[in-house]
Amino acid sequence: MKMKLSSLFALVGLALANTQIHAESLVDGSADAGKARALTCSACHGADGNSASPMWPNLAGQNAPYILAQLQAFKNGERSDPLMTGQAMMLSDTDMANLAVYFESLPAAAQAVADESLLDRGEALYRGGNLEEEAAACLACHGPTGRGNPAAKYPALNGQHAAYTSKQLNDYANAARTTDGKTRIMRDIAANLDKDDIAALSSYMQGLK
Repeated sequence: MKMKLSSLFALVGLALANTQIHAESLVDGSADAGKARALTCSACHGADGNSASPMWPNLAGQNAPYILAQLQAFKNGERSDPLMTGQAMMLSDTDMANLAVYFESLPAAAQAVADESLLDRGEALYRGGNLEEEAAACLACHGPTGRGNPAAKYPALNGQHAAYTSKQLNDYANAARTTDGKTRIMRDIAANLDKDDIAALSSYMQGLK
């Protein structure tokens, strides 16, 4: 089912109503304990939470509710990845909360730049969506600067590797990833984006500040 235009306006309203930046984490965990547990994570996600590989996500500065939800999804099988599933299976609920708070506390690396040739198209899609295809604007959930919405567990997207973001959008589009649950928000949006749209959006979000 395609996302209706009414959903677009509802999501925009949600974003505008949710402008407060939380000084404290919404997850009850210990950053110090998370740091001690994060040694294994650093092999893929970097010692400072910023991955050197464009196919592995940066976690530094990502909101803790989203990180926690994804770790739980990997552990319970709602989300699958050869590396992450095995790692998550070894984590307790406390471990996951601590890791989420720890990575949230880390400063994100300086954002990479967007491909200038894709900038206009990416910005238009991110900020305005595509009404013709009934694809909602990304800023409705992820904010005008891509910082996400911790209370709603919507992730920060600014500065994320374009290659990683592109893979996730494609996975949502073909239903390989279903962690948007019954709402199907991301699957419905991604299914209405062509490969050029996804490339432009991923590049634009990589350069968002």
